[in-house]
Amino acid sequence: MCLIAWNWQPHSATPLLLLANRDEFYARPALPLHWWAPDANGAQILAGKDVQGGGTWLGLSRTGRLAALTNFRSAEPQRTNTPSRGELVAGFLHSDLPAHAYLQQLARHCADYNPFNLLVFDGQQLMGLESRGAKVLHHTPGLGAVSNADFHTPWPKLTQLQNGLAAQPPASGAAGLRHYLPLLQDRSLVPDAALPNTGVPLELERVLSAVFIATPGYGTRACSVLALHQDHAEFLEQSLGPQGLLGEIEERFALQRAEFT
Repeated sequence: MCLIAWNWQPHSATPLLLLANRDEFYARPALPLHWWAPDANGAQILAGKDVQGGGTWLGLSRTGRLAALTNFRSAEPQRTNTPSRGELVAGFLHSDLPAHAYLQQLARHCADYNPFNLLVFDGQQLMGLESRGAKVLHHTPGLGAVSNADFHTPWPKLTQLQNGLAAQPPASGAAGLRHYLPLLQDRSLVPDAALPNTGVPLELERVLSAVFIATPGYGTRACSVLALHQDHAEFLEQSLGPQGLLGEIEERFALQRAEFT
């Protein structure tokens, strides 16, 4: 997952609305959005699955727990002997720990993984973890976003998606969550003068500057829109490949217990 924007309004009819794009190599196998088999405690999560690592980039539990992950971009090569970062998302969704406790526990082990940002919501708190400094963040209500740098780093595509979410009227009628998909599908490139400097070659920095990435071997593999309401959740995901749309799945379900107050 490489770009996430959200609007957290705790006391509204829709406490949390989240938009996200997952960017990955097309050759890395993945399963689209589906209900995973219940774990030993009977907990069940709705998420895509990274077949290679066994984890996921974005998911939601039946009780309204949410987690999402981005990597941290730098010129340093990724270590090949580390656990999959996707297991951190699944781990939170299967856990019953409060967000703060889960992240504090995980912060002690950040060095075991390649750099990442983890966003979690336990029904009460929206929090984040920046692994490079083992920094736990309490997000305040309102708009927020993260890409492949620290939370809220104002990369042009992050600012564009966050501002687009702010300007978009709430979804209604038959369009539902699909109303927000155009925000995730913008392929506009950023002028060179506005590009971040992450240590990768300029040509690569250019193609990665778009909200929606499309190159021959790497690109946006999933566009997701997720809404947590007071008593139910909605999750829409489009799966994509090098030739375009592969499929679309939309799930709507009642939350199993009251998570919002």
